[in-house]
Amino acid sequence: MAEQSSSYIGKDGVGDPGSSMKGVTGREGTFQYAEAMASQVNDQKLGFDLPVDSEHKALRLKLFSVAQPHMRAFHLSWLAFFIAFTSTFAAPPLVPIIRDNLDMNKFQLANSAIASVSGAIFSRIIMGSVCDLVGPRFGHSFLMMLTAPAVFSMATVHTATGYLICRMCIGFSLATFVSTQFWMSSMFTPKIVGVANGASAGWGNLGGGATQLIMPVLFTIIKACNVPEFEAWRISFLIPGCAHIIIGFLCLQYGQDLPDGQYSQLRGKGKAAQDKGSLVLWYALTNYRTWILTITYGYCFGVELTVDNVITNYYYDRFHVDLNTAGAIGASFGLMNFFSRPLGGIISDYAALKFGMRGRIWHLWIIQSLGGVFCIALGKMNSLSSSVVMLLFFSFCCQAACGATFGVVPFISRRSLGVISGMVGAGGSAGSAITTAIFFGPKTTYATQDGIFYMGVMILSITSLIILIYFRQWGGMIFPASKKPTATEENYYSSEYTKTEKEQGLHGKALKFAENSKGERGPSKAAQASAAEKDAGEFGKNSVGEGSVNGVAKGVEMQYRI
Repeated sequence: MAEQSSSYIGKDGVGDPGSSMKGVTGREGTFQYAEAMASQVNDQKLGFDLPVDSEHKALRLKLFSVAQPHMRAFHLSWLAFFIAFTSTFAAPPLVPIIRDNLDMNKFQLANSAIASVSGAIFSRIIMGSVCDLVGPRFGHSFLMMLTAPAVFSMATVHTATGYLICRMCIGFSLATFVSTQFWMSSMFTPKIVGVANGASAGWGNLGGGATQLIMPVLFTIIKACNVPEFEAWRISFLIPGCAHIIIGFLCLQYGQDLPDGQYSQLRGKGKAAQDKGSLVLWYALTNYRTWILTITYGYCFGVELTVDNVITNYYYDRFHVDLNTAGAIGASFGLMNFFSRPLGGIISDYAALKFGMRGRIWHLWIIQSLGGVFCIALGKMNSLSSSVVMLLFFSFCCQAACGATFGVVPFISRRSLGVISGMVGAGGSAGSAITTAIFFGPKTTYATQDGIFYMGVMILSITSLIILIYFRQWGGMIFPASKKPTATEENYYSSEYTKTEKEQGLHGKALKFAENSKGERGPSKAAQASAAEKDAGEFGKNSVGEGSVNGVAKGVEMQYRI
């Protein structure tokens, strides 16, 4: 029975894994046939530590396990992303020392902060294609090892220009976010992939807060060993540099691309084919929802990056606390990621359960708008205690909005999801670069607290674009789903394939994804009735090609085969 299952998956999965982050969803409806298939597969005891579905994707998380392949990939992915965040933002908590050593002014520091996130704009876009080509394991490990020399080089810089170049090159490592999301989507079933993505990304983001504590402590320990402070900060950077090499080696040696093996092995056996990169890119670029979320993500995750760069220095200079205290306050902002980003994804799943896709979109707009309100209030706080309290509220909403964003992203496109995730992630880095340049850059006339205030105003303004997101089959914030019989999930996702590709059966996985995504219609009787009418009108119309699978009816029928 197991051999028959693998054979079927291979035939239905033409285009996998190159079809960009296959199977990523938030929390779609679960169908009885899928559960039955998973149960039958599990009965065979296929050798996995976790129960798996028919594609051998894990059905649950087991956080205290490092078993191959699912949980090992989970822990390797978030650890690498954590280290990338730690090294990218290792400099800000030591800026009071570094700026004196390198004789840097406010303008040079601001330019360096912009450079640290600018590099990730391009590396995140490229990472999606890298994952499609060679797999997330290579993407993760090679990027971490390639950026290690830049981290080590921080110990040797003596000019503001050298400092800027090093920070920009280290920032390339933030593209591990894209490979993290890709990897999780390959290992965990659609029912829990939202939680897996949220937890791995959120725990990785913890590095932005942890480094606010780690680097001052390392500096203090090294300085206590009778090392001059202008040398102590340099030695501190050797630790994250070594961490880059170690995690890169661990990912390469002990990670696995897919539940059934490595990319190279599966392609060598003819079990996987690569999608057409030009078409994948085309459908990502021509979907307006991609651009809206790319822009708005710049004002949740992008704002988080901006705050990571300025927050420690802000409390050090404005409230005159010592370096360790400022670092601890700055760390609290990033450490909120432990639960805030995963919770944003969980609430998005719950909103979808109650209200469908419209609930996801409303949740994203509300939580990100609240982040803007708290950011405005933070800029107006004049006491240390009230400022810290407002920082925590702002942090929660900002990071929860990141999780909520990736509750919507998986449904934009089945075929181009890897590229879209890379674009949205790049939008976060671009938003940070733009915001830093406007409010905290070398040419700004704003005091830091005023920059924070106006950053909040900008968050509210940009977030209003979310109102424009609309899916014909599910609706949007203002308008409900279309009543036209052609407004179906099958039509939406299969429209990304040409007539020739459909004749070859390449859209089989898209039809399966469409079937699973019907949970986004919402639970109301009206939605169910409208959906039933659409299905009745579309049943059997989506031809998969002669000699393959004819229409949705046969597409669903094929999925019963084990």
